[in-house]
Amino acid sequence: MFSDKLVSFLSSVPSEAATFIIGMTPISELRGAIPVAVGVYHMNIWEAFFWAALGNVFVAALVVIFLEKIAVFLSKHFLFWKKFFDWLFERTRKRAQDKIEKYGMWGLFVLVAIPLPMTGGWTGAIAAFIFGIPKKKAIGVISLGVIAAGVIISVLTVGVKAFN
Repeated sequence: MFSDKLVSFLSSVPSEAATFIIGMTPISELRGAIPVAVGVYHMNIWEAFFWAALGNVFVAALVVIFLEKIAVFLSKHFLFWKKFFDWLFERTRKRAQDKIEKYGMWGLFVLVAIPLPMTGGWTGAIAAFIFGIPKKKAIGVISLGVIAAGVIISVLTVGVKAFN
């Protein structure tokens, strides 16, 4: 599993930094970081939530701020990256269009807040770019969505841990 390999790689860094980094990754985000922090690093749920959410918000803000410049530059100079960004943006558009067109900012919030595969801060940041949501508003709404997702994952993590 991706999270297991990442945890192994991060075994030499402090647990807070590892949780922050796992929270930044595009696949696991905080959905993976919180359970790993609690189960592997034995952090309390509040520390796990804080570091995972901070990492997820941090990277989502960077994506919101820099995605356009990076995508334009790489697409202009490398065919591989043009194909990648075309695929990524189309996939995100299909996934988010109904929610964002129907509900606007609330749609972006829901896209980030519901902790399902292929949703979260990364997808929200890409969707904000695709749909032209102003950067400050996007970062705020994505941050609230990350917090909501973090609360859901924290409750689930504590619940699962209580049954073990």
